[in-house]
Amino acid sequence: MDMQAEIEGRLKSLEYEFFEFTDESHHHIGHAGNKGGGHYAVVIVSEAFRGISRLNRQRMVKTLLQDLFSDGLIHALSIKAATSDEYFN
Repeated sequence: MDMQAEIEGRLKSLEYEFFEFTDESHHHIGHAGNKGGGHYAVVIVSEAFRGISRLNRQRMVKTLLQDLFSDGLIHALSIKAATSDEYFN
C-alpha cells in the first residue's frame, strides 16, 4: 500500500490547500513499542481548522485515518494542522 497516497486521499475531505507527508519510519527501526506499522508526519493546511482547537484538529485528522491505526498500518503519526493564515504568515 502506498501510505502517502492513502493518507493524502483520505484527508481530501478537509479540502486542504497544502499537504506534506514524510515517512519517518527509518528513524524508528527497532523501536521497543513498535510491533509494526509506519511512523509518519503530515502537515495539512485547511480552512476546515478555523476556530477549532489544536486537539480537535488532531482528532479530525486521526478520525479519518482510524482504521489505518487499528489495522496496524500506522504506528505513529505527527500532525501539524493549521489554517492558511497560521501556516503561511
